[in-house]
Amino acid sequence: MAAIVSTVAYLGLEARAVEVQVQLIPGLPAFNLVGLADKAVGESRERVRGAIAGMGLALPPKRIAVNLSPADLPKEGSHFDLPVALALLAAMGVIDAEMLADYVVVGELGLDARITASPGVLLAALHASNEGKGLICPASQGSEAAWAGSIEVVAAPDLLALINHFKGHGLLRAPQPGEVDVAPAGPDLAQVRGQETAKRALEVAAAGGHNLLMCGPPGSGKSLMAACLPGILPPLDPAEALEVSMVQSVAGALSGGRLTRTRPFRSPHHSASMAALTGGGLKVKPGEVSLAHLGVLFLDELPEFQRAVLDSLRQPLETGTISVARANAHVTFPARVQLIAAMNPCRCGHLGDAGLACARAPRCAADYQAKVSGPLLDRIDLHIDVAAVTAADLVLPQAGEGSAAVAVRVAAARRVQTERYRDHPVRTNAEADGPLLESVATPDAPGQRLLVQAAEAMRLTARGYTRILRVARTIADLAGADHVARIHVAEALSYRRRPPTN
Repeated sequence: MAAIVSTVAYLGLEARAVEVQVQLIPGLPAFNLVGLADKAVGESRERVRGAIAGMGLALPPKRIAVNLSPADLPKEGSHFDLPVALALLAAMGVIDAEMLADYVVVGELGLDARITASPGVLLAALHASNEGKGLICPASQGSEAAWAGSIEVVAAPDLLALINHFKGHGLLRAPQPGEVDVAPAGPDLAQVRGQETAKRALEVAAAGGHNLLMCGPPGSGKSLMAACLPGILPPLDPAEALEVSMVQSVAGALSGGRLTRTRPFRSPHHSASMAALTGGGLKVKPGEVSLAHLGVLFLDELPEFQRAVLDSLRQPLETGTISVARANAHVTFPARVQLIAAMNPCRCGHLGDAGLACARAPRCAADYQAKVSGPLLDRIDLHIDVAAVTAADLVLPQAGEGSAAVAVRVAAARRVQTERYRDHPVRTNAEADGPLLESVATPDAPGQRLLVQAAEAMRLTARGYTRILRVARTIADLAGADHVARIHVAEALSYRRRPPTN
């Protein structure tokens, strides 16, 4: 007897079709599994054996051969348990193999035959939808799979309930899509005292999706302002929410099938390794830069990160993707993030205060800031110095304008960009490039003269020149201007990093 069940193998955010082929061969009892399986897949033999025994069934006294085809595709994860068990039960005649032909199957098995959650169900559901098939998955992830659209989802709590469903003894109810989470309110810009220049730069960054670096002494409000950014960013649209949820599904962070319209905000500690930040590991998983896709990646104490780790961000900041190459796999994850970084001017943090600065100033500042490479800094659009907050600032009443008012202006600017780039694969000004950017952001004659003069004086690279145009276009959008003028270019130049003086 033989049986075939369809499942998937995950390669980044791609689900590859896999056939689970089971054959019962006369001979000495054995249970062999082949097909380039990792340790977790190989251990599925014991989980399947225990689950079938938990239902009161015994394996046939034959040689059981399980092949995961194609054999040259790496197979990782515990989600192969359920398809192997169903294919084996079909080969034993317990369940009709033809009924399983129209489904993609994923799920981990417990020794008591419970079907437990496994990462990547949303990707499997989208793959099944593209193939015109239904999906069999754990009951706890049915609401996640239901987001894939109008496909049949069979979400079973255990193996016995799944068998009864196909035999017509107890039909399982179709799951409903999970709820859309409402994010808890975060810090408000009204809590930030003073720092009007920094708040303006934060608004410009939010409006155009630009990268931002804040440099200032400890306690000046850099981390607070970064935490305020999600509150002024527009919510994810349905397509973006699905993109973000796919990354979370592969990472196993999508609980209860609950999607969110709030943009991700990731803030890894400066001790994070390269694999933690960019992705990788023994089983390639998305890193912080991918988990922040379409959201914010906040790096506090920027020079304290390992230099090699920071430089690994150069490619994703430019391309919006991160490629993780391993000996057994080459995986690409999305990484269209808005980088917000904060740093002290020097190790002691009090460079500008003669009474608090260390004895090595200003040499210590040059050494400390040199930990961040020039090419990475060149990819950051806005550089601002954040002044220390004085006691006089703290006794002032809260600012009249909070995050809600700023969010209205940011949303208006984003709507302009959505309309402008409707026929292009671009969402914001920060992604525009080449002829497209020149067609929408070329300044008027006075602005062009100012930009050329500044490019020579500031020794702008070609990338720096392009980023000035992007920021100027965003400033013009916030002002409701159709064309980029000299005043918009001047403000964009004020946010650019100055070259070091000898």
